[in-house]
Amino acid sequence: MESSVREEKFLDVASDTKVPAIDSPQPPSLNSDAERRLLRKLDWILLPLFTAIYCCNFIDRTSIGNARVAGMETDLKMKPFDLNIALTVFYICYCSADIPSNLALKHFGSVWLAFLVIGFGIVTLLSAFLRDMTGLLVNRAFLGFCEGGTLSALMYIISRYYRRHELVLRVGIFFGVSPSLAGAFGGLLASGLLKLPDMGIVASWRKIFLIEGLITLIFGLLLLVICPEDPNKSRILNEEERALAIARIDADQVVKTQGQKERTTVRLVLRSFNFITMSCTVCYIMLNMSFQGLSLFMPTVIRSLSKTGRASTSGNRAYSLILQGTVEVQLRTVPPYVASGTWVVINAYISARIKKRFIPLLCNTMLMAVGYILSVATKNPHARYAACFLTMMGASVCGPVLLTWGTDNAAPDTMKAVVTAAIPGFGAVGAILAVWTYSPTDAPDYRKGNLANLSSTSAVCVIVSITAAYIHWENKKRERGGRDYRLAGKTGEELLKLGYKHPQYSSLLGTHGSAIREN
Repeated sequence: MESSVREEKFLDVASDTKVPAIDSPQPPSLNSDAERRLLRKLDWILLPLFTAIYCCNFIDRTSIGNARVAGMETDLKMKPFDLNIALTVFYICYCSADIPSNLALKHFGSVWLAFLVIGFGIVTLLSAFLRDMTGLLVNRAFLGFCEGGTLSALMYIISRYYRRHELVLRVGIFFGVSPSLAGAFGGLLASGLLKLPDMGIVASWRKIFLIEGLITLIFGLLLLVICPEDPNKSRILNEEERALAIARIDADQVVKTQGQKERTTVRLVLRSFNFITMSCTVCYIMLNMSFQGLSLFMPTVIRSLSKTGRASTSGNRAYSLILQGTVEVQLRTVPPYVASGTWVVINAYISARIKKRFIPLLCNTMLMAVGYILSVATKNPHARYAACFLTMMGASVCGPVLLTWGTDNAAPDTMKAVVTAAIPGFGAVGAILAVWTYSPTDAPDYRKGNLANLSSTSAVCVIVSITAAYIHWENKKRERGGRDYRLAGKTGEELLKLGYKHPQYSSLLGTHGSAIREN
C-alpha cells in the first residue's frame, strides 16, 4: 500500500489525522462552521448532563463513607470488618454487571441508562431504613448491580458523538471532574444534612441516604425524557445535525457504517480483550485501588489526623462537640476534590493539545507515588493531608485518560461497548482491594494501604511505558505493510468486523499521534 495510506497508526492519543475512506469519500461538510456549531451544541448539552449523572452515581456510591463517620456502624451494631465486607459485596456485583449492562445498552438504547439511574436512586433511598448488617449486604448488592453499568454507558454514548481526538477532553471533564465535584459536594451535603432536624425514624446518617437517593430518583425519572439517543435518531439534533454527526464519526473509520451497528457476536466480545485493553484494565485496577480507597476512607483518615477527640466532655455539650467534629471532618474532605477537579481539566486539555496519552499518565502516576511516599514517610498531620491532595489529583487524571486510551483503540462497535465496560468494570477489582488495604486494624496511619498503593502506582508507570513502546512498534510495523495480509480476500462485512485489526486503523495508544485505524 502507499505510505500515505499508513500515516495513521496506533494512536498513543487521539489523532485528528483523517482516515481515508475505503468505500466513500469524506463528506465536504467537515471542518466547517456547521461542524463547530454542532460541537459546541454537543458540549453544552452532553457534558453537563453526563457530569450530573456521574456525580449522582459517585455520591450515592461513596455516601457510605460519610454515613460511617456519622455513626452508621454503631447504629447497625457492625463489627470492625463488616463495612469492608459490605463494600466488597458492592464491588463484586458492580464488576459482574458492567459488560452485560453495556451490551443491553447497545441493544435497547439510552433508556437503559435512565433505568440504571432510577435503580440506584431507589436503592440509595432505601438505605435510610436499614436495620442490620444483613439489610446492608442486600442493599449494597443491588446498588452494585444498578451502578455497575453507569460509567460504561456514559463512555459508550459519548464515544458515539465525538471523534477520537476530541474524546479525551470531554471524558476528562465529565469523568474526571464528576468524582471531584461529587466528593466535594457530597461532603458539603452530608455536613448540611446532619444539621437538619430528624425526620421521625430518619435521623443522623439516615438523612444522608434519604435525601441523596431522592434527588437521584427524581433525576433518573427526568432522564427518561431527556437522555440522548444515538446520533442517527437523537432528538437533541435536527436532521442536518444528525447527518453531520454521523459523517464526523465515519471520518475516523476505515469502513463507513453511517452510524449503523454490527451484530454482536461472541467472537467480537472475546476479541475486545486484546493487549491494549488488558493493559489499560490492569492499570485501572491499580489506580482504582488508590482513588476508591481515598474516596471511601478519606473521612476516616482525616478524622484520625484531626484533633477532634472530645471524650472528656459529657451530656448535651459532648453531643454538640461530637457533631461539630463530624461536620468538620466532612468539610475537610472537600479541598482535595476541588483541587483534583481543576487539575484533571488542565491535564485533559494538555493531552488533547499534544495528542498524547502516555505523558499525562506517566507524570500523574509519579505524582501519586510522591503522595504515597509522604504518607508512609511521615506522621505529620499537615504533610499527610497534603499527600491526600497529590494522590487524589494524580488518580483523577489517570482514570479518565486510561479509559479514553482504551476506548480510542476499540472497534468495531461491539468492541467499543465491551471495552468501555471492561476497563471500569474489571477495574472495580481495585476498589475491592482498596477496601481491604485500608482495613480498620491499620488505623490511624494506614501504613499497609499506603505502601500497597505506592507499589501499585510504581507498577502502573512500568506498564504504561511498556504499552507505549508496544504501540510505537505496532505503528512502525503497519507503516511497513506488515499487517496488510489481513485484507486479503475479505468481504465488505469482514472488513467492517476487522475493527482495530485493520491495517489502516488509527489506534490511539500513548506515544505519538497516529495509530491503527479505529475500525
